[in-house]
Amino acid sequence: MIRVLHLVVRRVRVEGSSMLPTYHSGELLTAVRRWRPVRVGDVVVVRDPRDASRWLLKRCVARQGPYAEIRGDNELASTDSRTFGPVAVSSIRYLVLSPRTRRHQGK
Repeated sequence: MIRVLHLVVRRVRVEGSSMLPTYHSGELLTAVRRWRPVRVGDVVVVRDPRDASRWLLKRCVARQGPYAEIRGDNELASTDSRTFGPVAVSSIRYLVLSPRTRRHQGK
């Protein structure tokens, strides 16, 4: 049962400052296997398209068919879709559950 639960629910530790001010480095978040379509405003966990051994924590800011544009909340400190382009929605593995997940406010 624990093994099955681990496939659905993950604890994710925030590293770096790309998601400030929403999440701080060292914070532990709960993420669940994506069970619904990704929506604008969702905080997601996706493999880094430049290095598949790394995971990224980002916010979905736009959907374009089968692709999503993802960005860090702290855009000055984030490497995201502005660098590597939109990511396939199918590559988004987890959605973050948190009382502080906020909807992206257009800038």
